[in-house]
Amino acid sequence: MRYGEHSIDEAVRIIAEARHLIAFTGAGISTDSGIPDFRSPECGLWNNTDPMKVASLYGFRQNPQDFYDWVHPLVKLTIAAQPNNAHMVLAQLERYGYLKGIITQNIDMLHTRAGSQVVYELHGHFREATCTCCFKRYPAEPIIHRFMDDGLVPTCPACDGVLKPNVILFGEQLPAQTFMDARDAMAKADAVLVVGSSLEVAPAGDLPMQAARRGARLIIINLQPTEADHLATMIIRGDASTVLSGMIQQLQLPL
Repeated sequence: MRYGEHSIDEAVRIIAEARHLIAFTGAGISTDSGIPDFRSPECGLWNNTDPMKVASLYGFRQNPQDFYDWVHPLVKLTIAAQPNNAHMVLAQLERYGYLKGIITQNIDMLHTRAGSQVVYELHGHFREATCTCCFKRYPAEPIIHRFMDDGLVPTCPACDGVLKPNVILFGEQLPAQTFMDARDAMAKADAVLVVGSSLEVAPAGDLPMQAARRGARLIIINLQPTEADHLATMIIRGDASTVLSGMIQQLQLPL
């Protein structure tokens, strides 16, 4: 493993040599866009909050207003957020053929807004909302803006059931087709670039470790230790935007 000033050089070499590079991203890639991560002591979204009460499927069904009260500031930040350099670098790596796809735990949609085409959103997104009674789907944007104005639990125009954004809550299964597609993409990987994830949340976080055990080279860019550090080819403790910007400069690609 390499932690020093030459780590970026070695990471660039691995990226350039890879035949099927997959990126796996978590909350740490979006902090430079103003979206806090879920666990850091300074800005974690779980500070003074019981996630099983406000962000579990059971809790949502029991009291959706608690969920919406908790998610209100996160929605506000997500609406205002713009892709940062880390998102843009991954989009460029895909555009120039280095990167075959992104598997993300994030619900902020910043990868697609940065221009990435192959994105597996394992924990859902804020593009749509689904009625918990009749299961009709609606575009989320007008629902979100109305909620931001009045703070009330949004309801279905067709049956008055509670609308739930298409994000995955605790106790809820991952979207089956998306997970299978992500698993298939990871199975082809000969190199995996983990950016901004502690890899603590299963089953999503297991995918890079499974790839490493199959022989894929694993590059981890994260400020804190991860569950896969013992499997990594290289660990770079640094800010995602700074490290990835350095990589794309060495590859001589435009940002």
